[in-house]
Amino acid sequence: MKCLYCNCTENKVVDSRAADEDNAIRRRRECVGCGRRFTTYETIEFTPVVVVKNNGMRQSYNPDKIRNGIIKSCEKRPVPIQVIDDMVADISKEIYNSMESEVTTKKIGEMVMERLKKVDEVAYVRYASVYRSFKDLSSFMAELKQMMKAEKKKHDDA
Repeated sequence: MKCLYCNCTENKVVDSRAADEDNAIRRRRECVGCGRRFTTYETIEFTPVVVVKNNGMRQSYNPDKIRNGIIKSCEKRPVPIQVIDDMVADISKEIYNSMESEVTTKKIGEMVMERLKKVDEVAYVRYASVYRSFKDLSSFMAELKQMMKAEKKKHDDA
């Protein structure tokens, strides 16, 4: 790091402390060349994630959109908001940990459905009906039958 005053690249850290609600580190440095002090900030560099929609359009990843979709599907259901927030945080963590710069809405939808299925089956069916765009009653019934088979198998195995 170059000194602001003499461009010397040698300096020592005199003081470090958390800044910006623990999202950064503030460092007071002293230049070895001229002895003057200056402040630097160290922050985490986020790689932006882009969501690729079904029509090919791209937009920045926004966890609030996932949260709103889950809230709609859980309307009038006994699902605490903390559970919804935990699902959104878990999905966001999975997306960022994938180290991919792009994620499809299809992938996000699958992640949401995977978690909703474990939390509330009615909310899952609501979300799936919008996400999978069921065209008619038979496609909707096919999804319900799959769920019922899985539930029966789970009870038979127990």
